Amino acid sequence: MEGYLGSYAVLGLVLAAGVLLFVAAFGANRLLRPGRPAEPAGKRISYESGIDPVGGDWAQAQIRYYVYAYLYVLFAVEAVFLFPWAVIFDRPGFGGLSIAEMGIFVAVLALGIVYAWRKKILRWTA
Repeated sequence: MEGYLGSYAVLGLVLAAGVLLFVAAFGANRLLRPGRPAEPAGKRISYESGIDPVGGDWAQAQIRYYVYAYLYVLFAVEAVFLFPWAVIFDRPGFGGLSIAEMGIFVAVLALGIVYAWRKKILRWTA
């Protein structure tokens, strides 16, 4: 298709084909499924690693697990920023300025880990 509106026509045809495929898939599902599916015994109970559930369904997690998860995410993001920096560090024009920027970045993260250490957040107690 040529012209200004030609690319829009192609886009419209692709969208229409996608909607048609979606409707056909759900229609086939509705036609081919059993009318009244059987429900086996125990289908609606919780299942965890082959062990029957014991007790209630509410288990409270301690906050320290969230703190460890947050610290992991924090340092994983640090690694994501450090790797590209390490790749371009030796290129011309990235010397002193990139060292200063990464020094500030690592200093802020180090300040956070020192704060967590001083507040005794990183101590694992039973």
